[in-house]
Amino acid sequence: MVWSFLAMAALAGLLLHHLWWRRRHALLRQEHREAIARLARDSQFAAEQSVSRQRAVFDSMVEGLLVLDRQGRVQLANRKFIQSFGLGDEVQGRTVLEATRSHELAELASVAAENSGMISRTLRLPGPQERHVEVNAAPIIGRSGEQEGLVIVLHDVSRLRRLEKTREEFVANVSHELRTPLSLIKGYAETLLDETDKSPEVIEKFLKTIDRNARRLQFLIEDLLAISSLESGRLQMELRPIALRELVESALADYQPAARTREVQFHVDLPDLRVNVDKERLHQVLGNLLDNAIKYGRPRGNVTVTARALPENTVEVCVRDDGPGIPSDCLGRIFERFYRVDKARSRDQGGTGLGLSIVKHIIQNHGGQVWAESQLGKGAAIFFTVPKAFSVAEAQA
Repeated sequence: MVWSFLAMAALAGLLLHHLWWRRRHALLRQEHREAIARLARDSQFAAEQSVSRQRAVFDSMVEGLLVLDRQGRVQLANRKFIQSFGLGDEVQGRTVLEATRSHELAELASVAAENSGMISRTLRLPGPQERHVEVNAAPIIGRSGEQEGLVIVLHDVSRLRRLEKTREEFVANVSHELRTPLSLIKGYAETLLDETDKSPEVIEKFLKTIDRNARRLQFLIEDLLAISSLESGRLQMELRPIALRELVESALADYQPAARTREVQFHVDLPDLRVNVDKERLHQVLGNLLDNAIKYGRPRGNVTVTARALPENTVEVCVRDDGPGIPSDCLGRIFERFYRVDKARSRDQGGTGLGLSIVKHIIQNHGGQVWAESQLGKGAAIFFTVPKAFSVAEAQA
């Protein structure tokens, strides 16, 4: 009996141990599966995080980026590339031609893939505005040395193209403006030197022509220096409160002789306003506008200067003439350097073509705006705004 009891107890112990071990094994397997699942989730999360970080980096690039696989299909296109070509988000898996509709880009990608080397080319992007990009395409080489795809980088050079075009136009305009008075000065001076048998009247006429064109050169150089300083930001504005009427009356006094020559009458309608401006620069603005109104307005006409306070703590000033006016298609360009509505008349009047451009830059440096309004046959008006200066009482109100 004892042995039977001991045998039964041993069997029961073994059974319990077996059951405990099976349960322990099941728990370990469950923990193992959960650990594997956690590792898988962590790995997937890390991969997603890595992809998200890469996407964020690629999308923050100022260059357009396109990555192709071995078959020439899109694996990745960053935000700049999509914006450059006006694409939708569903470009992955498409060929370059299917995605972009650009035969030039597709051809460049094909040549780069075939030649297994870097290729650079400048392309014009589709769209209403003229845009150019510099495209660099290079193969992606794997560890085995085989080509696994292609990377294409787009760098927008539209602004550089526009700046280069502006520079070329500026140099051409300056050269032309300098050449005309220099040729006249040289021609008349050579005539005076070569021929001694001249009447005093002819000599005086020649010398006046030389003097007039020398002054034209002087004005052009002074305007070029002024606009260079304004555009580069080297010219600092010394703003201080001053009565607007004082500035206007000073400018009118300077141009009164020119107005008398063309029998032009000045009219002023100014409330008692103070402005916070650079006195010398605003005098230059008023002088340029009055000079234009006298030159290009109607002989025996009228030039009117008005002003009013605006709600935005600014003052609006207007210089108006009653001349032939400005065509509507020219209004948006008259503030460009060297732009002239009537080139022949402007040169006859001795203008440099820089006056309104200087006006624009001075007003913008004051934080203001400048614009033109006109109707053909009813004159032209140039408006500009400058900061209003407050009296002590207004500031405390």
